[in-house]
Amino acid sequence: MIDLKLLEHLETYLTENRKKRFDMVLPQRTKHFTVATEDVYQLHNTSAVMRSCDVFGIQEVNIVEEQNSKSIDREIAMGAQKWVDLNRYNTIKECINAVKQKGYQVIATTPHTNDCELHEFDVTKKSCFFFGRETEGLSETVLKEADCFLKIPMVGFTESLNISVSAAIILQHVTTKLKQTTIDWQLTPDEILEKRLDWCKKTIKSYDEIIERFHDNL
Repeated sequence: MIDLKLLEHLETYLTENRKKRFDMVLPQRTKHFTVATEDVYQLHNTSAVMRSCDVFGIQEVNIVEEQNSKSIDREIAMGAQKWVDLNRYNTIKECINAVKQKGYQVIATTPHTNDCELHEFDVTKKSCFFFGRETEGLSETVLKEADCFLKIPMVGFTESLNISVSAAIILQHVTTKLKQTTIDWQLTPDEILEKRLDWCKKTIKSYDEIIERFHDNL
């Protein structure tokens, strides 16, 4: 349970612009879709994917670091690491199991003989979009576990897009279509309160001192 008095107290330390920003952003957040990156080698690609998730309202990002461990590139993420929730996994199997337990279908973003083009994708199902390594693509583990193979139609000589570009195109499309449905895609009221508290913690510089004083005065 969220301590509403504590949250109300913390928000007095926010600027009016920040509070208005929270009020504007939170209703657009969703956990209906999520993203997973599998051992992406180039740090800027993972950071850029995270930024796209924030831009298009995806609240959770799953990062698999089975071979390549990395720190988020703050310059490219542009602060997105503060606003989205990062779930980190040591193995791809662990990640797949976790998202399936949350009710997501596994979407492999790669051309396949039985693939689905982006405009045909059914946005009503909870989905986790998996993006693979720059050169090798997604692992056999993901391909075997995939419930759907999704591709972006391309008509040029180039046969593939950068991972971060692919993520941005897919997320913009599916979130736009999702908001045109009657699906209950938004965060729950409790999730919204949890995010407000979490974002306060990440915004207020003297958060720990304020919390200590708050409890001392109870």
